[in-house]
Amino acid sequence: MKTIRVERSLKVSAERAFEVFADHAGYASFPGIESSELTRPGVTEPNGVGAIRRIGVTGAWFEEEITLFERPHKLGYRIIRSRPPIEHRGGLVELTPTATGCDVVLTTTFRIAIPVLGRLLTPLVARRMAKLFGRAIALVDERAAATASAG
Repeated sequence: MKTIRVERSLKVSAERAFEVFADHAGYASFPGIESSELTRPGVTEPNGVGAIRRIGVTGAWFEEEITLFERPHKLGYRIIRSRPPIEHRGGLVELTPTATGCDVVLTTTFRIAIPVLGRLLTPLVARRMAKLFGRAIALVDERAAATASAG
């Protein structure tokens, strides 16, 4: 299993950042993501607990179920199906308000569940995902700032 942890400070409020992180359909414009759709709405709100999103990346796809939705501080998820197969212990986006915006910590623990090959692929995929998460967080900051100035 490999754990990725990416931490950044954003210039926007936790509320604004949370809205972008929770907009599952908007993930399709993040780096490395080719498609994203909400395939099942959540129990109390569309992007909330119980929601399932299907995300396509080059050569792979995965479905994630939202397991924690505490606006505007925590968004938890777990991969429930994927190709290639992934064993996932869960992921979490945590937002903490600061005087100038918010801090975000994104963590996920997984492994590629293919005998032999998975041991080689997991660390490679983890490094790539850490870079993509960092770029995605920067885009969240930009989008949330654009939304704040438009509204």
